[in-house]
Amino acid sequence: MLDRTARKIKIIRNEHGERLDYTFHKGEGNRIVVIGHGVTGNKDRPALVALAEGLAAAGISALRFSFSGNGESEGAFTDSTITKEVADLGSIIDALEGYNVCYVGHSMGGAVGVLRAATDERIQALVSLAGMVHTQAFAEREFSDAIPDEGFMWDEPDCPLSQAYVDDMATIDSVAKRASEFAVPWLLVHGTEDDIVPIEDSHDILQFANEDTELLELPGVDHVFSDDGTAVMVEKVVAWIDRNL
Repeated sequence: MLDRTARKIKIIRNEHGERLDYTFHKGEGNRIVVIGHGVTGNKDRPALVALAEGLAAAGISALRFSFSGNGESEGAFTDSTITKEVADLGSIIDALEGYNVCYVGHSMGGAVGVLRAATDERIQALVSLAGMVHTQAFAEREFSDAIPDEGFMWDEPDCPLSQAYVDDMATIDSVAKRASEFAVPWLLVHGTEDDIVPIEDSHDILQFANEDTELLELPGVDHVFSDDGTAVMVEKVVAWIDRNL
């Protein structure tokens, strides 16, 4: 079990034995928020760090982590798929026995959250930040100009586009209908100026969500909650989690 008195406590490995890098922000009591990032991201994205710090300041523990193959976590980036990340999230939650868990996922991490919540009752509240819903459409829209196993995501040399990633996105196709498979409190947060995951993704999945689901649209905010978008997002999300977890 994760020791609530420390910040960097124990090694957490996924089902492949790969170490998952994480940072723990100590709060009070037994509430904890697990924060997952999007494709090509890691646990140190500014908006995610700000959210973790805001939660801790409100007395709610937070654990932000990098999925395997990303950031300082072990594993190959070319093996990083939504399916593998769903399993990574399970390994993180395995280490949180005794905690009431909320998961916050950004972008592709939002799709991960939907799929995990659909099968894992340990997630007691869910937040999707600019959450990806239509996975195949996303891959086709963003990476159609790159050849799998040869090209790169958004021309970033550290982020090769693998056939495994493309195939997984196509197999999943969309996580929209999986939203009907869980009934925990759920907050969808999406900026109106998001040009990576269109706000329509959140509108689409809302049609399948339980009645305890809220969509918060942030006017003028982009995909990564730049500038003032971070402060607004943190304020709204922390307050919602404090009420619902």
